[in-house]
Amino acid sequence: MKLKNTLTDVRGIEVGHAQNNEALTGCTVILCRKGAVAGVDVRGGAPGTRETDLLNPINLVEKVHAIVLSGGSAFGLDAASGVMQYLEENKIGFNTGAAKVPIVPSAILFDLNIGRADVRPDSAMGYRASASASSDAPAQGNVGAGTGASVGKMFGTALAMKSGLGTASVSIGNGVVVGALVAVNAFGDVIDPQTGQIIAGLRSGKVGPLRVGGREQFAGTLAMMKKSIGRGVLGFASRANTVIGVIATNAKLTKAQATKVAQMAQDGVARTIKPAHTMLDGDVIFAMSSGSRKADVSILGAYAAEAMAQAIINAVKMSAPSGGLPGLQQ
Repeated sequence: MKLKNTLTDVRGIEVGHAQNNEALTGCTVILCRKGAVAGVDVRGGAPGTRETDLLNPINLVEKVHAIVLSGGSAFGLDAASGVMQYLEENKIGFNTGAAKVPIVPSAILFDLNIGRADVRPDSAMGYRASASASSDAPAQGNVGAGTGASVGKMFGTALAMKSGLGTASVSIGNGVVVGALVAVNAFGDVIDPQTGQIIAGLRSGKVGPLRVGGREQFAGTLAMMKKSIGRGVLGFASRANTVIGVIATNAKLTKAQATKVAQMAQDGVARTIKPAHTMLDGDVIFAMSSGSRKADVSILGAYAAEAMAQAIINAVKMSAPSGGLPGLQQ
């Protein structure tokens, strides 16, 4: 099978987006109509989540039917209600005997600081995203949960850059595929792991020349954190940050194994975002197992990190200028 380099290369996984381009916010739904064993790793200091406790391996429910990534801060958690409505109408859910209850974990990012703060993803938007879900290669950049995403926000949005949503996949042999999809709304900068260079993040502004030879110049969030100007604003720095994403594979996993894969996938975040997992970020990565192929968990986790890193790079490379922020996709 020829891969599309997207999360939907994993059989049984569908992706749908919905957004408000005026308000610069949206949500992304990852559906698995037959259910997927899932785990989660919450590593940022300011997460916003729904239904993540049930993914603990000691708890009863084994499978989820969808995962929602949404903008809108805590308001955006309401998008999962629309996804539940869509799944219930399609008779998909955990059979309790009295009713089929869709299991829909969710994570949100903060995008209220660009666009309109009074318009957030809601149940209706979650329903629309679900209805649009398919196994086609999903759009990337300024779509879905990435519509209002940005990076490099130590000094707020004035020197930040537009980011968005990205996806990638990798084959690890024997028919096993690992895919990643991520909305990148980080406090820090995005680094190309091949070169070690910043490709999107905190722009230099008054600290130095904005452009030399047509290339954006960056202040470097890590470098600025050591300077007095950086230390002085850190306590007041933007709390509007989070990287939220999903790993999916057609390998067979238990909940404990899916949790380990989600943990290892966070290495992809750390390789491409500096700094990552700060108290100002709410980084959350889910992992979904939708198949029955055999694979070593350590190998799966290692390549989950690779796929996540590439998805993060794609997220910024595919993002166009929006909300007054420059983007790499012109």
